[in-house]
Amino acid sequence: MHHLAIYNFNNFRVPSDDPINKGFHDRNDLNFRAAEISEGFVARSGHGEEEGPSSWGPQVFPRFYIENGDGWAPSSLSLWRDLSSLFAFTYAGIHIEAMQNARQWFDRHTWPPYVLWWVREGHVPSWREGVERLEHLDDHGPTSVAFNFKASFDPQGNPTSIDRAAIKRQSRTTLSR
Repeated sequence: MHHLAIYNFNNFRVPSDDPINKGFHDRNDLNFRAAEISEGFVARSGHGEEEGPSSWGPQVFPRFYIENGDGWAPSSLSLWRDLSSLFAFTYAGIHIEAMQNARQWFDRHTWPPYVLWWVREGHVPSWREGVERLEHLDDHGPTSVAFNFKASFDPQGNPTSIDRAAIKRQSRTTLSR
């Protein structure tokens, strides 16, 4: 058995506590709660000393990190049952709303904002592992080691596509919760 890991990362355009980022901060806990009740969600890492789940190791940032004077950048690390569950959460509800507003908060960039990879059930990926996978995706493009929704792989390393019928079912389930 396997779980799908996702690490995402971005840089704020301005320091985290700038009023322009209020919309992001207002949605952040709501996004985490929405993920946690979504079909297919397994677990997520917390952030250091913050309330919530424990951190999956020291938080580190990829080479794309830009210091805005506050030592912070939005990132998350979580595990999901499968591609369709994660896709259904990502492109629905409060999360899609946040994605639609992302240009207000985040820098434009050429590197990938997220990376997916499979882990054996029971393995808890570290922040360092997420960073390494994101950088691998940027350096090599989608492979079975590090990929995205557009070019996905199954746990055995074979190219695959996302089950659209499962996404529709899961989206209805998620929205009804």
